[in-house]
Amino acid sequence: MKIISANLNGIRSAAKKNFFDWMAKQNANFVCVQELKAQQADMTPEFLAPHGFHGHFHYAEKKGYSGTGVYSRIKPSAVTIGFGHDEFDAEGRYVQCDFDALTVISLYSPSGSSSDERQQAKFRFMDVFLPHLENLQKTGREIVICGDWNIAHKEIDLKNWKSNQKTSGFLPEERAWMSKLFDELGWCDVYRHLHPDSTGEAYTWWSNRGQAWANNVGWRIDYHVATPKIASSSTAAAVYKEERFSDHAPLVIEYDWSS
Repeated sequence: MKIISANLNGIRSAAKKNFFDWMAKQNANFVCVQELKAQQADMTPEFLAPHGFHGHFHYAEKKGYSGTGVYSRIKPSAVTIGFGHDEFDAEGRYVQCDFDALTVISLYSPSGSSSDERQQAKFRFMDVFLPHLENLQKTGREIVICGDWNIAHKEIDLKNWKSNQKTSGFLPEERAWMSKLFDELGWCDVYRHLHPDSTGEAYTWWSNRGQAWANNVGWRIDYHVATPKIASSSTAAAVYKEERFSDHAPLVIEYDWSS
């Protein structure tokens, strides 16, 4: 079973850069996308159901902003749009699809980099999403949450960690929150399960400023966060960098799992 997570930084832009052609060749079971920057009226047949996939989406109320989606080869038994919090559900940040005993979620966590106001919103999101993660665990289902979490967890997860300790995405409070997910709640960072020590090859996002991409001055902020059983079935993980569809790169993980 192959699951891909990809922040598209605009589905229309990514399509022009041949994202859907690439997606068709991946033989993936599920593709989770974030930052659609589109409304329902903007979604073409190619965007809604590419190459026979079933697509389910959460659009932001604000035009040209946020948005998430899950593409699946098989039709889900249940779909949940939003996680039940008005402030962030208005921003199109969460799609949950259930398939028998497996749940696949596409998540786009807020960024706090644009202003202190948005950083405070990010902290509010962290506060309300944590109980939701606890409730998900109580279902007893196997769950994979794919997406842009907008947090680099540890020093090895970004190139210039020393100079970014006061930067949104690497703040002590954010890093401690991620540690709580993994160390106290028992969720698993699947990429790190397979590659505990990788650095530059693990990055998934590069600033458009300067020569960040050319010099691989990146951050690892895109994750598969999973329940322990399905995480332990993971067999391979890689960040796809041969083509650029966005300022992020797709995170591709394979699991020895039958849904």
